[in-house]
Amino acid sequence: MQELHTNALGQLYNPVRQAGSVSPAHWHVLGAGAIGCLFASALRRSGCPATLLLRAGEDQDQATIQVEREGQTTQVQLGASPVSAPGHIGHLLVTTKAQDVHDAVLSVAHRLDASSQVLLLVNGLGFDHTLRTELPAPAYFHGSTTEGAYRLQRRHIRHAGRGVTRIGQPGRDSAPDWFGQWRRAVSPSHWDPLIAETLWLKLAINCAINPLSALHRCSNGELAGPQLAPQVAALCDEVIEVSAAAGFAKVTTHLHQQVADVISATAANRSSMLQDVLAGRSTEIDYINGHLIAVARHYGISTPHNQALYDRIIKLGN
Repeated sequence: MQELHTNALGQLYNPVRQAGSVSPAHWHVLGAGAIGCLFASALRRSGCPATLLLRAGEDQDQATIQVEREGQTTQVQLGASPVSAPGHIGHLLVTTKAQDVHDAVLSVAHRLDASSQVLLLVNGLGFDHTLRTELPAPAYFHGSTTEGAYRLQRRHIRHAGRGVTRIGQPGRDSAPDWFGQWRRAVSPSHWDPLIAETLWLKLAINCAINPLSALHRCSNGELAGPQLAPQVAALCDEVIEVSAAAGFAKVTTHLHQQVADVISATAANRSSMLQDVLAGRSTEIDYINGHLIAVARHYGISTPHNQALYDRIIKLGN
């Protein structure tokens, strides 16, 4: 992985420094793709201060997001800040690709401390293991959303379908203070004491849909056809076995039907992995099927269908 910093991590990150509380919560957003823009604009419209974090080389203090919804376009003005800027970040929303999370969060490590709240609203699992070791002090939360949005142009998105957002922190039953404000901005949102199970189920469904659609360059609905449906079923069988070993048997009891339901409900959609392949971007395969394969290996379980699919997607990027 390319190193973003020339200084030692200890010079960039001061876990001892404490900043005063920010009220109302001021959200900084890493990842100005469709979901990042959607949530940043929702937070700002609800009255929360919101700031987009910009890549190196971008220097501006204001940004405009355009959101198309049901034939109408809304423009939302919010703050902007280079990742290299000084200043404490109390609440950080991360909506990058899974493979970019580590370097993206480290790019603002000098702005985080033990009072910082970091919400990882990212597809896949396993992307935060190294990050938590290197940057242990902030409080990390995870989120999952079924909101539908896609980018038309830079900071210009279409909100294609309303969904539900779930947020939680493994081992924590009660929501933090900032969640009430978040829920008013992003509705419906639910605090999920079982967020680990929610994230695993999303991973399980994605394992059966995303890479197959990317490999065959097809819409989700085509996975229900006679040629691809048996492959979907084989992937589900492997996922169910691994889930049981990992303690998620209950979550995937009805995985075949759940996958079929998602395929039907999103029949006309192109998966995010397919969009990445078509655009020549790196995919999140390491944190979807790749994560499942790693868990399976830990428990001594063979996953030949997932492994073959993983290998073929990896080759597409070479």
